[in-house]
Amino acid sequence: MRARLTLAALLLAVATAAWGQQGSVVIEDWSKQPAGAKGIPDGWKGQNWGSPKYDFEIVTDDGRKALHMKSANEGSTISKDIKGKINLKDTPFLEWSWKVTVLPKGADSCKKALDDQAAQIFVVWPRFPEAVRSRIIGYVWDTTEPVGTICKSEKTGTVTYIVLRSGTAELGKWLTERRNVAEDFKKVYGDAADDPSALSVAIDSNDTNSTAESYFGPILFKKP
Repeated sequence: MRARLTLAALLLAVATAAWGQQGSVVIEDWSKQPAGAKGIPDGWKGQNWGSPKYDFEIVTDDGRKALHMKSANEGSTISKDIKGKINLKDTPFLEWSWKVTVLPKGADSCKKALDDQAAQIFVVWPRFPEAVRSRIIGYVWDTTEPVGTICKSEKTGTVTYIVLRSGTAELGKWLTERRNVAEDFKKVYGDAADDPSALSVAIDSNDTNSTAESYFGPILFKKP
């Protein structure tokens, strides 16, 4: 009887895991990243511009594995290749958790001279030549712009920002976001979205010559 119960429990666990895999595509949950690891995490790539410090560390915060990011008068972006892994028709929802603890002082995503954010997550559709024709949606926690603001970056013309959180009211709290990327793409560009090829997370404070700090938890694409 005990063996049967053990087998039944094992089958249930396998079925549950399979259902979870079918219902979502995990981009990163940090579970395989060693705690205390610093710099660019395994499986991610750094940027090819500026002077990033990658003041990043894998930590456990409030019981969850996370990427802890800090910035002091610099900007750091890391990217992950997701080409061929995401079918927006099946899994159009991007879901992630984040926590911001320090906002770059006076930053404003919609102004070139103040284009800093404590936490950014970008979905990328590269097009040749990538520097001028790529399409990038950046979901950001802004310092001053109201929630719901959509604006094209004055600094990087391929990026359109969508402000999901703003200001200090929810600093220090873990929050979970869920966005229909296909719908957002249609709203921003007027076209049906192809499947994205990359995803990035970033932090910067160089335009405001200040500091910023945030955390990213699991990132995944999900079914409706």
